[in-house]
Amino acid sequence: MTYDERLAQRIRERLGERPDLTEKRMFGGLTFLLHGNMTVGVGGDELIVRVGPEGTERALARPEARPMDFTGRPMRGWVTVSGPALAEDAVLDQWITTATAFAATLPPK
Repeated sequence: MTYDERLAQRIRERLGERPDLTEKRMFGGLTFLLHGNMTVGVGGDELIVRVGPEGTERALARPEARPMDFTGRPMRGWVTVSGPALAEDAVLDQWITTATAFAATLPPK
């Protein structure tokens, strides 16, 4: 699977230049890590968002989100956001804010 480089660039712009930010190719896409913790990623034209176990239900209530499922078994604490919804900057901003807020609660790796 390839990933949407334009979406990846939009994420980079929102995360900014941070010493705790790294990028890593994973799962056929690109993942952004804060303090070594996976936070958001791009797979195809979709956004993969780490919302945490407690944030899963609230995230899935949004129409553009669905459970993240790479293996036939959804991963708790993660959602996939459909590509078309991400055309709106405000939608992308909200998901990145949610993911970075959760990542900030995790200890550095």
